[in-house]
Amino acid sequence: MHFNPLVLLLATFVVALDPKCAPGGNFDLSKWKLQEPVGDDGKPNEVSGSDLKGCQGFQDKWFYTDKTDGALVMKVPKRSDCVTTPNSKHCRSELREADPDSWDPKKSTNRLFGDVQVIKSGGDIVVGQIHMPSEVSKKPVALLYVGKDGKLTLGVGKCRTCTSTRSDVGKLKSPRDRFTYEIRYEKGKLSVSINGGSFKEFDTYDLDSPKSYFKAGNYNQAEDASEVHFYQIKITH
Repeated sequence: MHFNPLVLLLATFVVALDPKCAPGGNFDLSKWKLQEPVGDDGKPNEVSGSDLKGCQGFQDKWFYTDKTDGALVMKVPKRSDCVTTPNSKHCRSELREADPDSWDPKKSTNRLFGDVQVIKSGGDIVVGQIHMPSEVSKKPVALLYVGKDGKLTLGVGKCRTCTSTRSDVGKLKSPRDRFTYEIRYEKGKLSVSINGGSFKEFDTYDLDSPKSYFKAGNYNQAEDASEVHFYQIKITH
């Protein structure tokens, strides 16, 4: 799958990113919270939406604005140097939807759009997710992977306690290609579009439309350090 030049052109004109601002000056982060790959053992640092928002908002070596093009940079160190959650062995620098903290997949509109580029990786990286609140399940509904070979796959849970089953959704010419995705979980149906293409619908098996929330960022599945750049992140409900 090649990147559609028209999609890139539109993305460039729609979003004017300021390299001098923190990420919160270029992206509406007020309804997110950030989880970082550092902190206390089993308790990674979290940053609230109120601290993220604005041109003078939070940034550090793991989450910052690229000084050349204004992209939102999310970095993760090698696994041996990072802090993970009790329910995952993988490192992440990732935004978690916080307002609302969950929503109903049977409602008419639940959409996550990302314009993203994987700059550095040693393996699979999840750049977009749908997850269930911990009181429902520790398992995700869906995960969008970028493989080290540029293959794009969507992992979908077959039940609320099941591991994900992955299906191909596209192939980048290079794993470093910039691309867009949109994940929808609305009217009880899960679907994904890559680079503005037609939506591919996925069977959600026995999930039965659980409460859900979106995540976007650099959720590194490999041992090596990784770096992901976002040019747009949008949620619509």
